[in-house]
Amino acid sequence: MIEFFSSIGNWDEIAAATQDTVVMSLVSLFFTIVLGLPLGILLFLTAPGQLLANRGLNGALSFIVNTLRSVPFIILLVVMIPLTVWLIGTSIGVPGAIPPLVLAATPFFARLVENVLREIDSGVIEACKAMGARKRQIVFGALIPEAVPGLIAAITVTAINLVSYSAMSGAIGGGGLGDLAIRYGYQRFQTNVMVVTVALMVILVQALQVFGDRWVRHFVRK
Repeated sequence: MIEFFSSIGNWDEIAAATQDTVVMSLVSLFFTIVLGLPLGILLFLTAPGQLLANRGLNGALSFIVNTLRSVPFIILLVVMIPLTVWLIGTSIGVPGAIPPLVLAATPFFARLVENVLREIDSGVIEACKAMGARKRQIVFGALIPEAVPGLIAAITVTAINLVSYSAMSGAIGGGGLGDLAIRYGYQRFQTNVMVVTVALMVILVQALQVFGDRWVRHFVRK
């Protein structure tokens, strides 16, 4: 075991790649929440029988979300290269990986948000209506606070998916642990580097899950 780890001579690159993966995942998660949370709320509110029921708008949003979710991420990475270059100026490295990560994760997160809101007891909305609350008050004063534990769980699942997606972005030079695993573990047949990168990915996922679960339990108690 000591010989296994001592044969790895590029620990600085591994540390830099780990940092890149964390940065990619967190920045992408931020923009995913900014875009996906209102999209998920709108999907829920415009569904038949809800506060802002609008079959046409709901159908259009559902079509867009389902279409984006149906595209495999590795294909999305390639298809988005021209748009990524136009937005960021490059399609490689950490900056070049963020736009496709956000586009892939946003519809996924939006569906999770919609499902979380659907699980809320309809009696909450009815009680708010009976008290004369306006639609905005119902959404921001009742629905979202009631859904906080579920939303945190959805964010946790999305963050874990983003870690996985970030590894795939290494296939087109996206940087991070995925890029390192491909360049050293696959192309140069350095199995020890591959093992270390996989272990680090597992540690990141476990840390995210533990952190998310603790916050869910915290808000459930409240």
